Amino acid sequence: MTKATKKVTLFGLILMIFTSVFGFGNAPVAFYRMGYGAIIWYILAALFFFIPYALMMAEYGSTFKHESGGMYTWMEKSVGPKYAFIGTFMWYTSYIIWMVNVSTKVFITLSTTYSGSDHTNYWSLFGLDSTQTIGLLAILFIIVVTFFAARGLDKITKITSVGGIAVTFLNVVLIVVSLIILVFNKGQVAQPIEGMKSFIDSPNPGFNSPLAIISFLVFAIFAYGGLEAVGGLVDKTENAEKNFPKGVILSAIIISIGYALTILLWGVSTNWNSVLSGDNVNLGNITYVLMNNLGFELGRAINLSTDTALAIGHAFARFTGLSMFLAYLGAFFTLIYSPLKTIIEGTPKGLWPEKMVRENDKGMPAFAMWIQCVIVVLILALVSFGGKDAQSFYNVLTLMVNVSMTIPYLFLTGAFPAFKQKSDINHSINIFKTKTQYMVSTIVVMSVIGFANIFTIIEPLFRKGGPVWGDTLWQIAGPVLFSLIALLLFNRYERRKKD
Repeated sequence: MTKATKKVTLFGLILMIFTSVFGFGNAPVAFYRMGYGAIIWYILAALFFFIPYALMMAEYGSTFKHESGGMYTWMEKSVGPKYAFIGTFMWYTSYIIWMVNVSTKVFITLSTTYSGSDHTNYWSLFGLDSTQTIGLLAILFIIVVTFFAARGLDKITKITSVGGIAVTFLNVVLIVVSLIILVFNKGQVAQPIEGMKSFIDSPNPGFNSPLAIISFLVFAIFAYGGLEAVGGLVDKTENAEKNFPKGVILSAIIISIGYALTILLWGVSTNWNSVLSGDNVNLGNITYVLMNNLGFELGRAINLSTDTALAIGHAFARFTGLSMFLAYLGAFFTLIYSPLKTIIEGTPKGLWPEKMVRENDKGMPAFAMWIQCVIVVLILALVSFGGKDAQSFYNVLTLMVNVSMTIPYLFLTGAFPAFKQKSDINHSINIFKTKTQYMVSTIVVMSVIGFANIFTIIEPLFRKGGPVWGDTLWQIAGPVLFSLIALLLFNRYERRKKD
């Protein structure tokens, strides 16, 4: 007699969703961009994106639980192979942009671990400026990681768990230390709360226009990323039809409260104008700047000397830098081959040139990995040698990641009505029971993602100092170019099938 598989309880489901979605680094970015004003956008993103989108992924996951191919299969069986391939290819290429971004941030973690603060603004090799130097180092980093990963040396991914635990512990540090500072400062917060105005307006002068404020929504959506994995939890959940929607809704409430709380807590130790308004702060180092300041303010609150308070700040920053370095490095060694293997193995073989499909003796698609490496190197070279300062450089990279990571959500959501209308599919769980429910949910989610991306892309054209065409073009270039590549690959596949 086979032992029955133990099902996940409602509490276990909430815990799994929370750990998959909640990210420590999202609140520092939110506080830097919008101050307390970020909270409302995180709540709106939970209501109009997180909940309906997660429930859609749950229906996909339960229906296609025995199918291989993941999101490609979901879209292929709902709409068709061309739509599915373009959507899946856009999902894969979002990881290319992620690699471009993280390969530069790795050096901020190293600088912070060594010095106690980010000194990459002052780095220079061969007479290059700091942005070009970081770009060159990032290029070397991606080449070295590809070299070792292609040889199957992926055991380094085990350090991800160490880094992940350390990063999770940072949440505890933030809460405990902020409460200590609050008590010793007799309830006085560093970033004043002046009624509802503080929760609407941003202290960041770059986020005072309505367009800029609305464009922040893409950051809020990005903070709830990783929901595709939730689809695989449905059939492991106890009384899934009842508990899964309940678990998703409760998770959304808990995660949005978690983000709101951490954003508020950053205001306990950090005054935006005093700490974050300088040119040395950017989207690449914001987490370390805030952690350094948290340690410093702890020392000041308990009446330690300035030198001791500075030392505590540097210790906090070093621990954060090391934690993030381990997490980044482990993730990099996984994501440099995992999405690539997923898209190659999960789509029809004839779509890919033979060399791309071929694996080496270590089971790695080495040729495809080196093609991927060349693409990342080219993007890094173009962005880092484009004449931008560090602030603009990390701003562009972050926006590129946010836009590219959220575009696949449009494809998955757009396929949902067709999926629901397929009578030949066994819909094992029906969370959206009527056409009105799933159509309204689809329109809401697609509108939120679409508007967030449009406003993010066009916002640089309406900045006070004049339009910044480069920022807009970089955000458009990736999706447009990768869509064309996907179309060319699929059209080639269709022609070969006819021959």
